[in-house]
Amino acid sequence: MRRVVIIGGGISGLAAAYYLKRYASEKAIPIEIRVLERERRLGGTIKTVYEDGFTVEGGPDCFLSEKPWALTMAREMGVEWQIVGTNEENKGTYIYSDEKLYRLPEGVMLMVPTRILPMLTTGLLTLHGKIRMGMDLFIKPRKDDVEESLAEFVTRRLGREALEKIAEPLVAGVHAGAPESMSLRATFPRFKQLEDDHGSLIKGMLARMRQTHKKNSGDNNPLTMFVTFHDGLGEFIGHLRSTFKDEELLIGHSVTTIMKKTAGGWLINIVNAPMMEADAIISAVPAYQTSAFLHNVDTELAEELRQIPYVSTATVSLAFESHILPKLKGFGFVVPRDQNRKIMAATWTSRKFFNRSPEGTTLLRCFFGSAHQPGMFNQDDETFIRTALAELRHIAGLNAEPLKAWVFRWPFSMPQTIIGHEARMQRIRERLALLPGIEICGGAYYGLGIPDCVYQGQLAAERLANWLAQQAG
Repeated sequence: MRRVVIIGGGISGLAAAYYLKRYASEKAIPIEIRVLERERRLGGTIKTVYEDGFTVEGGPDCFLSEKPWALTMAREMGVEWQIVGTNEENKGTYIYSDEKLYRLPEGVMLMVPTRILPMLTTGLLTLHGKIRMGMDLFIKPRKDDVEESLAEFVTRRLGREALEKIAEPLVAGVHAGAPESMSLRATFPRFKQLEDDHGSLIKGMLARMRQTHKKNSGDNNPLTMFVTFHDGLGEFIGHLRSTFKDEELLIGHSVTTIMKKTAGGWLINIVNAPMMEADAIISAVPAYQTSAFLHNVDTELAEELRQIPYVSTATVSLAFESHILPKLKGFGFVVPRDQNRKIMAATWTSRKFFNRSPEGTTLLRCFFGSAHQPGMFNQDDETFIRTALAELRHIAGLNAEPLKAWVFRWPFSMPQTIIGHEARMQRIRERLALLPGIEICGGAYYGLGIPDCVYQGQLAAERLANWLAQQAG
């Protein structure tokens, strides 16, 4: 019997454990799995609170349906039917610019325009900005292998105005990062792929939309771009948890270091618990934590992991009586960095998804996250709430006291895939190859979203199962 320890009970670690059990069974490898989670709950940044009829997401509130891995896992667990899309009757996003909310032109997909008339009539962009975006159709794709930042890429293809007013709040804002330092290929490879395959972002996005339409043409209930579970993402974690035995999930177990045994295998030091032996380990925690674990094993690997930067984020959810709120159509608004506001975005949660608040009430959520405002995360809850209310009053004209409020802080939770990330990951993989029986996965490496984390957990499990099979053979 081989013991495999997965450090971290977030979505990456649970996915790794889930798939490792499957692969080990398929290969007839007898294993004993232990998932070690330092918190008193599973899920990592996925945290859903149910209170007085409200379903409140503390971290992410949805995931992309076009990335298949989370949906595939849900299908395998037999719970795909509980996945719901956004309420398309209320769809729409606003961008705050020059003291005004502008509706994002219809047809803009992520940051790429696909319809002419809405772009021509929007007040968000100047005439020069609109013409410059349209020039994407005629700009030749870049053929060299020079690594570009998101800012460089968007400016080259769509212009500076598109970067500042659309791409930065819609795309870079999701990662709480600066587009000037974000690696395009590491963070948003799909955009580069559109350019490489079609020579133009607009042509590529139109082609992808046609493919999606063709794919969904026979589907009576096609998924929207963003999806979640009927009772929130905590339901996803609950379904995953149900696939494990109680003894396989050890919460409240904080790992400090990993040491290599002379005779092979690993020793894991745990706070206030006996040292645990393992034949193999998957570390599914933030890169800086994995760095600390492995410092005595491989200092070069530990230093590479430590160099991956993180920023802190927070969300403030607020419940109001619906009749006192301003009549804003759409899911919410995003705020470009150059507007110098304290929130990055706000979502009308109960308009975006059904089943999130009692009748007659509305649930809103404000997102805070920036490398430029680190001090604000030391504020107490009341100050956070007052800041959110002041921002909503200034930006959206909301002048009311909430019925309830929830504050969630996520210190150093958002990894930044900056320029040089791909080269760093190559060096990390080379160092890991010298440590057979050790794998890593998580949002810091090859994609931040929930589907990406599921996929990375699956790949780590597959690599480890293959290694275990070789050892057994």
